[in-house]
Amino acid sequence: MSAHVVARLDDLARGSAKRFEIDGRSIAVIRIDDQVYAIGDTCSHADVSLSEGEVICDSKEIECWKHGSAFSIETGEPISLPATRPVPVYGASVVDGNIVIDTAAATDRAGATAKGTS
Repeated sequence: MSAHVVARLDDLARGSAKRFEIDGRSIAVIRIDDQVYAIGDTCSHADVSLSEGEVICDSKEIECWKHGSAFSIETGEPISLPATRPVPVYGASVVDGNIVIDTAAATDRAGATAKGTS
């Protein structure tokens, strides 16, 4: 099964991120207003959790707490150094007040469907 209900939307504060383990992957789920986004939770520069970093709502980025690399939560692309590789992006939606993550909808940085992305 690729679609997973991970939490109620109301359980995730606006402008915050939370890590979930889904299908053996660590995924950061980010809420900005009433929109949700899902990206790989591990910084591509250092092996640390992105969900512990700062969510920058205006530019839809998350900043790694360890070295300050920022990533687009829409594309997974690094916005600032030292990270140079993107993180995977997963399908995320709100259905009946529940946050639903679709691991089959992972995309690579070119936007093509990526099989087995972690």
